[in-house]
Amino acid sequence: MQTGAFFFRGRVRIRPKHISIFRIYLLLKGWHLSGVTHRKAQRSDASSIAAISIEVWVGTYQKRGVSAAFADYVLGEFTTANTERLICDPSQFILVSENEEGIDGFIRISSESKAPVGGCSEIEISTFYVQPRHHGKGIGKGLLHAALQHLHGQGVASVWLTTNAENSPAIAFYLTNGFEKIGETHFRIGNGAYLNNVYSFRFE
Repeated sequence: MQTGAFFFRGRVRIRPKHISIFRIYLLLKGWHLSGVTHRKAQRSDASSIAAISIEVWVGTYQKRGVSAAFADYVLGEFTTANTERLICDPSQFILVSENEEGIDGFIRISSESKAPVGGCSEIEISTFYVQPRHHGKGIGKGLLHAALQHLHGQGVASVWLTTNAENSPAIAFYLTNGFEKIGETHFRIGNGAYLNNVYSFRFE
């Protein structure tokens, strides 16, 4: 079985500005844009993806200091072994952005993922991280659009995600790229509950 296989049913209507069959083909093979390659993650990428996850997560959510509860969560969650299992899981699709020196970001899409609010599909952008030093270079936008291209090619009608309600840059990014807020939920670690917004993108 091919790792990272991702299959959906159904058909969608999409405007011409979206993706051509040829570009979807290039995506699946690994295509290049402005010196950056977008390709499906391989098992050998697991340690790099785990390292980026820790870097982005701590930098985003622990700005004033790292608490023991958050440190334990990060070090237990973002391991090479856990990441390798995700890469090999057929219900997960992980797309990486790679420059000449290595991976600088990735996006993970999960199928059969029930949303915390109604009116959503079961397709979730469950993780979307770009190294902070590369913010503002179009890497995140390129990854997001490549992931949406892939979903459209699989016949997906909509996709949802959550982001921290205080993460203003991320919120602005999603709204600019066609997502709309549809609800709220909470991310829980230990005894803490942190407000997250829920966003949805629908193909037309």
